[in-house]
Amino acid sequence: MIYKSPNGSKISCKGWQQEGLLRLLLNCLDPDIAKSPQDLVAYGGSGKVARNLAALNAIVEALKTIENDETLVIQSGKPIGVFRTHDFAPRVMMAGALLVPKWANWDYFQELENNGLTAYGQSTAGSWAYIGTQGILQGTWETFSQVAKRHFNGTLKGKLVLTSGLGEMGSAQPIAITANGGVVIIADVNRNIIKRRLISSVIDIKAESVEEACEIAKDYIKKEEPISIGILGNAADVYEYFVEHNITPDIVTDQTPAHDLKSYVPSGLFTEQAKQLRKKAPQTYEQMVKDTIRRHVTAMIELKKRGSIVFDYGNNLRGQGYKAGIKDAFCFPGFAAEYMRPLFCEGRGPFRWVALSGNPEDIYKTDEIILSLFKQDKRLEEWIDFVQRRFTFHGLPARVCWMNYRERATFGNIINDMVRQGELSAPVAITRDHMDAAAVASPYRETENMKDGSDAIADWPMLNVLLNCSSGASLVGIYHGGGVGIGYSIHSGMTVIADGTEEAKQRLSMVLKADPALGVIRYADAGYEEAEDIIKTTTFPAKTFL
Repeated sequence: MIYKSPNGSKISCKGWQQEGLLRLLLNCLDPDIAKSPQDLVAYGGSGKVARNLAALNAIVEALKTIENDETLVIQSGKPIGVFRTHDFAPRVMMAGALLVPKWANWDYFQELENNGLTAYGQSTAGSWAYIGTQGILQGTWETFSQVAKRHFNGTLKGKLVLTSGLGEMGSAQPIAITANGGVVIIADVNRNIIKRRLISSVIDIKAESVEEACEIAKDYIKKEEPISIGILGNAADVYEYFVEHNITPDIVTDQTPAHDLKSYVPSGLFTEQAKQLRKKAPQTYEQMVKDTIRRHVTAMIELKKRGSIVFDYGNNLRGQGYKAGIKDAFCFPGFAAEYMRPLFCEGRGPFRWVALSGNPEDIYKTDEIILSLFKQDKRLEEWIDFVQRRFTFHGLPARVCWMNYRERATFGNIINDMVRQGELSAPVAITRDHMDAAAVASPYRETENMKDGSDAIADWPMLNVLLNCSSGASLVGIYHGGGVGIGYSIHSGMTVIADGTEEAKQRLSMVLKADPALGVIRYADAGYEEAEDIIKTTTFPAKTFL
């Protein structure tokens, strides 16, 4: 079955709050952006939008029939009931993959999943906010921009980046790196993915060997011109080549799916071979994965010793390396703690909006508002210019920008006004990634090495989802796992549908202030001066006790 979101201004639900959520759900399974729509997997190893086909069909039917004062409740991708609440309540509330701590491990989770009792929502798949590559693109762009500012005077010109993983999330890497002026060699074990990325210009060229890739890179580094070079190969093999041939990249990272051992492809196998062995001999497969990850992480550590800037890109590779026996697997940092924390401190995060009309012009009109409203922010201007030139919409047209707590509320209300005045052809869904200041507790990623030692405190995403529920979000959810896997994070999602009504104006005003402001409070509470200064301002939208 092919899933496509409806578009246009005609709706099949009893209101735009429900219709907007229905369209987001189906958009996550659009074959142009989803990893495996026939399996209900939007992205990552197994990020599902619903537990099974029966659950998906039940959710779709429920969204079409619930009233404007009712709430659909979903447990790990399965609808369990519709409750009479009130007009201002969320239309959908969900929890996904949550386990009692003692049992919060992959083996037990997979046993429950195999018995049909739960489902892994990854992050934005579970909350129906997945928008394809663009969803992570600006975060990746921001990360490499921060790396350039910290280490290379603001540019990656003449610098070589070595990385791997060209899947749904990893495919943002070559675009982001070349946008910052760099040269990147990126490996992947999936021949078809490399071919797709080449056809869609995600990568500029495919090399036939690591040796050829290095020769091409050397030429572009000398010219200080950007280029992205894809190669077919396992990350461990490729990284070891660099070690053995004494080639030290300026930057080394990785975005292979390593959050669980079943998603990682071991050395010596390509995608289809791995899939078969995973089914036939799972224990043999996992041992091969552990051996490969050990080599993978060891090579990264060696390149760090030789002078490369090395960081984990949030896929739990270091954690898997530690389990595989590498005691100093955490000697290189995670990207979020190392480069993104200053942005979290000011309540800046991955704010996104989706044109429910399906009309790209609606997004371009909002782009113009950003360029006019936030013209003092050169970073936003650079981003909009870049993404308009390099990115083609897939599924419902969408945009993402890292905005702070003031900018989100201002812009959200402008979008609602544009819908009300007929400037946009249909309502807009406003949502965000889960990598937001108060939305995640992840000791190996966003909350790694917190100043006060509060890395594992999971109160904040719990409070975040409760606050968003009270503030009027259209959808709220709390989830377990995310990109780092079961046992490693708790995170929350939210969506508000801007349908041009006065009710939507009130929802947007409260949610888009409260959601990021709680993040500023979280970092102020942890002792970060940048956040402490913000909560002392007269415009901060909450009274605090800090």
